[in-house]
Amino acid sequence: MNRTPERIRDEWLVFRAQDGDRDAITELVARWQPRLLAHAARLTGRHDAAADVVQDSWIAMVKGLRRLDDPACFPRWAYQVVTRRSTDWVRQTVRQRRLNERVAIDAPTHEEPNNVNDDVDALRTAIRKLPAEHRTLLAMHYLDGLSLAEIAEALGIPRGTVKSRLHAIRGELKGLLELEPDSPLAGERGRG
Repeated sequence: MNRTPERIRDEWLVFRAQDGDRDAITELVARWQPRLLAHAARLTGRHDAAADVVQDSWIAMVKGLRRLDDPACFPRWAYQVVTRRSTDWVRQTVRQRRLNERVAIDAPTHEEPNNVNDDVDALRTAIRKLPAEHRTLLAMHYLDGLSLAEIAEALGIPRGTVKSRLHAIRGELKGLLELEPDSPLAGERGRG
């Protein structure tokens, strides 16, 4: 595990929070709220739902913080809690959507992304085409900076599976970028 000054500070805050220090809890929330919101939004696909999921997750985490044996495990534990709550929200939403479909209520439509003008837009467009679980893995690793082991523990899958999925996802992204007609990478396969 990478013990950066940020991680060490988090561990210290967890120790203080476990002793009932409200200021430490407030600081933990301030430090982790943006990352956990982004994670929940990736899993649920909705920012409003992510806010509800993370709020419920914080309630559970504050109540369960004293049972966390190793403060160094806080990041993966927090992601586990948010992942479980997000999964519950998605499951409930799917059930509701099926019920609505039975009653003939139209599901909302999703708009396609705008024109692809540069490399960043091309990459964002390609990422949007990936399944939600692939986007989640990419974001946890590249945006949130979690190690393979932390992702594995947070999602309840083996470390090797995380590594192989990330490798496959990068290949899938490359393929999507090469196939996009407006992508700067289109047609590079044939170049020597």
